[in-house]
Amino acid sequence: MLGIIGAMRVETDALKAMVENATYKMISGVEFVSGIISGKEVVIAQCGIGKVFAALCAQTMILSYKVDEIINVGVAGSLSPRVGLLDFALSDAVVEHDMDTSPLGDPVGLISGINKVFLPASPALCDRVEHAAKAMGKTCVRGVIASGDQFIGDSERKARIVKNFDAIACDMEGAAIGHVCYVNEIPFTVLRSISDNASEEAGAMEYPTLCEHAAKQSQELIRRLFN
Repeated sequence: MLGIIGAMRVETDALKAMVENATYKMISGVEFVSGIISGKEVVIAQCGIGKVFAALCAQTMILSYKVDEIINVGVAGSLSPRVGLLDFALSDAVVEHDMDTSPLGDPVGLISGINKVFLPASPALCDRVEHAAKAMGKTCVRGVIASGDQFIGDSERKARIVKNFDAIACDMEGAAIGHVCYVNEIPFTVLRSISDNASEEAGAMEYPTLCEHAAKQSQELIRRLFN
C-alpha cells in the first residue's frame, strides 16, 4: 500500500477524490482515506502544517495501514536558482534545518539518537516520481529538501539554510515525515512544487498567488504516477 501525505486541503483534496471504494477513518484528529486508485491500494491524509502534525500523521499511517512506502506531496520555497517557480523539487535526502545542538559541539541539523543530519529518500521511489514529472514535460530537480517550523521569507535565513545544507527547497513537513519513515524503515520521498523563492516577496506576493496552482500541479504528477 502507498501512503500519501499533504499538509493542506489544497494539496490532498483532488487525490482523495480519485479514491475508489473509499473508507474514511479519523485517528488523532487526522482523516485517513483508504481505497483504490488505478488498481493500487492507497491511503491519503491531510496532516496539518508543521513537523509535529506531519510526524504524528506518518507514524499513525505506518502503524494503522502498514504502508509499504510514503510520498509527501505539496508546495515549497525554492532555495536554488536551478529550481524555478512551478518547477518540481524531489528529495534525494531531507534535513531538519531548525534542529540545532551545535552549542554542544554537534553539526547543525544533527538528529540526536540516530546521529544523522541527512536522511536518505528511496532512490527507486524517487526514480518513479521523476519519470512521471518528465512525462508531464516539467523540470524536476533532485537534491536535499530542508524542513523546519518556519515559513522562510527572507534572504538571510534562506542563505543560512543553503550554506549549512546545500538544500534546493524548504518546507515545513517533509523531513519530519522522512524522520519517521527512516526509523520505521519505510521507503519515502518528498515531492514539492515550487510556490515561491523563499525571499522577501514570498509571503506577500508569490506564495498567495501560486500556492493553489503549485499544489494542483503536484497532485497531477501523483495522478500520472498511478497511471
